[in-house]
Amino acid sequence: MDVHAPHADPMNVIHQQIMWDRLISVVEEQAQTLIRIGFSTSTREAGDVSAGVFNTAGHMLAQAVTGTPGHVNSMARAVVHFLDKFPATTMQPGDIFITNDPWKGTGHLHDFTVVTPVFRADRLVALFASTCHVIDIGGRGMGPDARQVFEEGVFIPIMRFASAAGTNETLLEIIKGNVREPVQVVGDLYSLAGCNDVGGRQLLKMMDEFGIETLDRLGDHILERSRVATLEAIRALPKGTFRNSMRVDGYDRPLDLVATMTISDDGIDVDFAGTSPPSSFGINVPFCYTEAYASFGVKCIIAPKIPNNEGSLALLRMRAPADCILNAQPPLPVATRHIVGQMLPDLVIGCLGQALHGNVPAEGTSCLWNLFAFGGSSQIDADSTEMMRARVFNVMSFHSGGTGARPGKDGLSATAFPSGVRNVPVEVTEAMSPLLIKRKEYRTDSGGPGQFRGGLGQVMEVVSLDDTAFAISANYDRVDFPARGRDGGADGKAGKISLGSGRLLKSKGQQTIPRGEAVLIEMPGGGGLGDPFSRDAAAVAADVHLGMVSREAAETAYGVVLRGDHSVDETATAARRGHRA
Repeated sequence: MDVHAPHADPMNVIHQQIMWDRLISVVEEQAQTLIRIGFSTSTREAGDVSAGVFNTAGHMLAQAVTGTPGHVNSMARAVVHFLDKFPATTMQPGDIFITNDPWKGTGHLHDFTVVTPVFRADRLVALFASTCHVIDIGGRGMGPDARQVFEEGVFIPIMRFASAAGTNETLLEIIKGNVREPVQVVGDLYSLAGCNDVGGRQLLKMMDEFGIETLDRLGDHILERSRVATLEAIRALPKGTFRNSMRVDGYDRPLDLVATMTISDDGIDVDFAGTSPPSSFGINVPFCYTEAYASFGVKCIIAPKIPNNEGSLALLRMRAPADCILNAQPPLPVATRHIVGQMLPDLVIGCLGQALHGNVPAEGTSCLWNLFAFGGSSQIDADSTEMMRARVFNVMSFHSGGTGARPGKDGLSATAFPSGVRNVPVEVTEAMSPLLIKRKEYRTDSGGPGQFRGGLGQVMEVVSLDDTAFAISANYDRVDFPARGRDGGADGKAGKISLGSGRLLKSKGQQTIPRGEAVLIEMPGGGGLGDPFSRDAAAVAADVHLGMVSREAAETAYGVVLRGDHSVDETATAARRGHRA
């Protein structure tokens, strides 16, 4: 059928579906462009980005598959704030808008969101948005030590990044004058604008190909189909109210995260009343980030294959009191909001586990265990003579612990869930800094024992090749309260950070690694699922052979006795397992 024929309807259901798929490919190209031209390792190597296309009312129609939920789902709500400041009727060709407002963007100052309107024959037809994490934004740096957002870096309200007359050079000069890595930061801002431009050009090409003048009917189709499909998935769930709580490390004291989930015929409501109050340190979570990760956790279980857009997200309704850490109000510090925010999928999945009789994964490491290291007197304590001699560098390298065991499957080792970012190769970190990664390997026995084993964390040993000290900003959790197992599975092993000489370091905050010392980062493992003594003995033997489980743990945690060649001693194993029974 020729969609350009006079009597053809290019908006019939088949063509709508084809165009929907094409629209997703457009935003995926947008995201891949951002990764290819990005400057910082978080963009280029880890894929800590988001990209999407929105209708003229600010509703997300499609998101790129590439990207993180914290960026995508908070960006999904962000564009309406841009339209509040710059109504669609005032936008002009050549306009590009920008912000890193934590409460109107994606939760902290290190993330910039750029929005670009797209015009077809002088008519606004869509908005493209993208987000990435920049290596530095000034202030105290990427850590939880600040007491107010004003200490955390330069705050850019929603404003024009560019117009038809050119780039906002005053804005760029302000940013360059306030950050430690101006080339990388400004380069990433241009990369955000550039990827939006690619998305816009590909959209116009698509509209020409299909002979449509606006996205109105296609957008209505996308949002309605997504809404109906998500509603069907929700209505298949048991109805009721389910409550789950989780204790996490916090900064100076433990925090309780509490969720009450109500599943009804018209959607899912999650209320975080009962959660601990805000912290004095930068682990507070703006509500946009809370909503982003909580929605993602629910969607992973109930509707993982339904495209993510305004239609599917609108049925997942989140609430959090203004006096809790999950709805931090300005000017509270929020630089490391991901430490707590990335725990929320585990929290809401715990609610869904009650509704689904446990048919959900165990808890995982959840928060990232990134190596954020820097050196030079401009970065840390200027009173330290040793630090005055240190080379100035600033590097952020993404790394992960293990995920929780899944129904019918082991957890994933050294894998970032829920963020989905990639681990950064050690060669990249070494090329950009004086650091040497002496060791990076799976952490034996870190995965929680179970019929299905939790994913393993990793061990990293890091030293400086310079004869000076360097500093790290620790942004870690699951040190005091490890990932919990489920349905009889054991907890994963807790994380640990220490010097090579043995002295323990704090799990959060900026700390100096003395000259000649190594820092040892031992990442947590995911929780196990089901009774460990029900695990297939051959699978335990394979884990021991691969170094993922020790011989001692095989016997004590799983009841599996191995011979010297790693084969299973069936008689001894049956006796040990039977003795426990």
